[in-house]
Amino acid sequence: MLRKLILNKKLMLIALVSVSIVLYGIDYFLIGSAKELTIWFLGNLAFLPVYVIIVTLMIERVLKERERQAVMRKLNMVIGVFFSEVGNRLLKELSAYVVSCDELKRHLLVNGTWKEQEFTNALNYLRKSDIKIDSSRCEKSTLKRFLVEKRGFLISLLENQNLLEHEEFTDLLWAVFHLVEELEARDSFEHMPQSDVDHINGDIKRVFGHLSREWVMYIRHLKQDYPYLFSLAVRLNPMIESPDPAVY
Repeated sequence: MLRKLILNKKLMLIALVSVSIVLYGIDYFLIGSAKELTIWFLGNLAFLPVYVIIVTLMIERVLKERERQAVMRKLNMVIGVFFSEVGNRLLKELSAYVVSCDELKRHLLVNGTWKEQEFTNALNYLRKSDIKIDSSRCEKSTLKRFLVEKRGFLISLLENQNLLEHEEFTDLLWAVFHLVEELEARDSFEHMPQSDVDHINGDIKRVFGHLSREWVMYIRHLKQDYPYLFSLAVRLNPMIESPDPAVY
């Protein structure tokens, strides 16, 4: 394999040199002056380092962009697995803790007609809204059991080096881990002092903020690159009261 690669490079070098000789021969035949050809050759040779720099920078930029896109594709696969295993259900569970959740759901009812503007509006709403959390609205022990069961899966996600390219998703995972630790540290959620309730509310709010934004960005990615996955994600939208995977 190596010998074949070296042979191919030699053949390419010979071909390029041959083409150059032929072209200079044509120039000499048309112009008939070796002096002018020499001047042109030296002029082109003087600019050769500049050509090399320009071409090198362009190639390096193209390669870096291709590498970045490859990393982002792998990362989006990881994010997709996260939402399939944990994120979708967690988003639905935590939405029950949100005060005035109906307004929130209206902004996240993604459908097949959504375009870039609708996704931008949803993200702006999530970033600007001061969402209120009331952890007394639901049974926190159920949330605790679910997150504790998924801890191993969440830890495996942190082992993925591609996550270093996505700071916001990493922040989401750390927020989820902190919530797991806070919930697991409490044997009971009965008779909690208000200060402790407020603390748990803050932890849930942090997770929900990161999670909802990442979900919208992930759905937007599916809309752009994977329409068939987007279709299923819309039908299983955790903001729908009774998601139905059937196509009507």
